[in-house]
Amino acid sequence: METAQLLCALCAAKGGSGAESTAAQTALSLTGLPGGQVDALGNAWVTFGAENGPHLLLEAHIDQIGMIVTHIDKDGFVRFAPCGGLDVRTLPGSPVEIYAQGASEPLPGVVSSVPPHLNQNGTKELPDMADLAVDAGLSKEEAEKRIHPGDRMFLRYTPKTLLGTRVVSGALDDRAGGASLILCAQMLKDVPLSCRVTLLFATREEVGGQGAKTAAFGLSPDAAICVDVGFADQPGAKPAATKPLGSGAMIGTAPILNRAMVGRLASLAEREGIPYTWDVMGGSTGTDCDEVAVTKSGVPTALLSIPQRSMHTAAEIVDTKDVEAVARLMAAYAKEVHNA
Repeated sequence: METAQLLCALCAAKGGSGAESTAAQTALSLTGLPGGQVDALGNAWVTFGAENGPHLLLEAHIDQIGMIVTHIDKDGFVRFAPCGGLDVRTLPGSPVEIYAQGASEPLPGVVSSVPPHLNQNGTKELPDMADLAVDAGLSKEEAEKRIHPGDRMFLRYTPKTLLGTRVVSGALDDRAGGASLILCAQMLKDVPLSCRVTLLFATREEVGGQGAKTAAFGLSPDAAICVDVGFADQPGAKPAATKPLGSGAMIGTAPILNRAMVGRLASLAEREGIPYTWDVMGGSTGTDCDEVAVTKSGVPTALLSIPQRSMHTAAEIVDTKDVEAVARLMAAYAKEVHNA
């Protein structure tokens, strides 16, 4: 499967925080590896390589931002709370899919938007998330029969390839990271390894990283590389805070990350001709690295990121060349992990 097809297949499987089972099973199946497992929090992983070698964990989170139904109001509108960092600017007028309990397919809806003609206050302020509601075209009685508190909703999107080597879709945060793990495994499938490699598709990153924290505790790796998305260049974004699409892997450096691993990744990128940029952070990383690194008595951890435009929207954009660069760099690292 080509990288763009892999990305589209992963993004098509919906999986909000705390309800990732469909997306996690899709990721496991796409690895093509036997022996996949799922734990109590829904984390999915598969292990290959040297059974008794050092244990290298490669991790990406499998959940995506979304919404959870809180109640149906007196007029039949579906009220909701965000699961993850939804951008309120993108919501009014957006079509959604409601994954209702017992329904064979998602129900359509749209986030209500007050027309500018009726904006009597003339304000340009953004609405509060709590004031927004989804119109499913139903009365209160009909809606309560089909939609229930706790049902999940997502902004509607269709994964597509753009011109060149770019893909647009919702959920590329962090299915792009998941794709890089799968590509890395494909690169290593015929390579005799001295280490044991676990691919971990972790849950709940968008709401606190609980999946990565508990999974890393159970798996007890000797070292870990986490993959997430970073900020790509685009109009309106400060150049100093972004990296160009197509510039390769973003190698993170931050106080919580292991300096030796970071330096080794950069050296391997130079040696192998893998394009990369530096992603420097003065505090926490805002990724699952922050949870994995402090598991048990500590895990040496590194961060690789994939530049992404329009993060936390239904139209996120990544370049397949960057996904592949991250996969190549992890594969190069895994090949050189040996027993001390």
